[in-house]
Amino acid sequence: MIPRRIEEEFRQFLREYPVVTVLGPRQAGKTTLARGLLPRYAYRSLEDPDDRRFAEEDPRGFLRESPPPVIFDEIQRVPELLSYLQGIVDESPLAGQYVLTGSHQLALRAAITQSLAGRTGVLHLFPLSIEELATGERPLPEGFAEWAHRGFLPRIHADGLRPTPAYASYFQTYVERDVRQMVALRDASLFDKFLRLLAGRTGQVLNKQGLAGEVGADGKTIDHWLSILEASFIIFKVRPWHENFGKRVIKSPKYYFVDTGLLVFLLGIREPAQVMRDPLLGGIFENLVMAEGLKYLANRGHLPELHFFRDQHGHEVDWLFADARRFLGIEIKASATPRPSLLDGLRAFDRKIRPLDGRLLVYSGNPRTHSAGDRFVNFKDLAPTLDAWLDSGSS
Repeated sequence: MIPRRIEEEFRQFLREYPVVTVLGPRQAGKTTLARGLLPRYAYRSLEDPDDRRFAEEDPRGFLRESPPPVIFDEIQRVPELLSYLQGIVDESPLAGQYVLTGSHQLALRAAITQSLAGRTGVLHLFPLSIEELATGERPLPEGFAEWAHRGFLPRIHADGLRPTPAYASYFQTYVERDVRQMVALRDASLFDKFLRLLAGRTGQVLNKQGLAGEVGADGKTIDHWLSILEASFIIFKVRPWHENFGKRVIKSPKYYFVDTGLLVFLLGIREPAQVMRDPLLGGIFENLVMAEGLKYLANRGHLPELHFFRDQHGHEVDWLFADARRFLGIEIKASATPRPSLLDGLRAFDRKIRPLDGRLLVYSGNPRTHSAGDRFVNFKDLAPTLDAWLDSGSS
């Protein structure tokens, strides 16, 4: 098992809550994490038709035959089970009794809020991060293009799978299947077109009306499909940041793919060299960095929520990273040349919108510090750079 950065938070939650819920996309390693760290826990998979039928038809009997400590895998298959778990943990609120994993948020949000509020700690496990892969002994991708193409599914790295066939299988087996279970698709090809057009807009402020027109669907359908993809951990939303700027602030979100391997597959990229020639090179690079930011927050037990800034006057910051008191402005560029002009947007934001406590360029070149104190870091060094910045504020 490739060691996961979230293990520390997972163990801490087991000491604090009677139920620990681990959410995340298919094949991200949730089951491997839970079973690998908890070999003495019983294991029941609700993907198994017999277990699922038993849990649906006789939830009390199912729980009686599955005493704690136990792992319930893919709990979204029988979300009503959580109501019965509530009664059990209320009678015996010992920490670490149940571990739940789930791949869809829609079915679980209401059930967790209604039944397990205050009784469960929720963690998000995403595919492997560069930080996690760098601690292992396996050969690592050499450059950004190879990182983006290979993606971050654990099996690809652990078993040496070829990325393109692996993501083709992943798309057919999980993305299409899961979505079809959640949406009554009249025309599967229409949704496929939508997904590929969305991939072509990664890192852009999303014009839903324009996307709807290209797809040939109405706005409500586009909103619904976006919510399904987000709930299934295929994409994630980056919201605009504002502080009472009213109508001057761009209010539409950006969407990124959780795994760049799936993104480049949907873009029709089959070899790393194609990434560097693709018109969307900058968007692919930005997607990779933002996904690493998502994993950075989630792996440390924080709410995986990110923000960007853009107003109608052209001021823009790719990523505003904040702790309780400070703001770090982050610019993301695929360039390997550390030109100071790449930080012009951050400097303008610093002067005209809000003073920043640090300015950072994440790019594909070598790390360096500019004379003005601006930092240039390689994308592979993002996690330790953020750790150091947070530590500097707490000292």
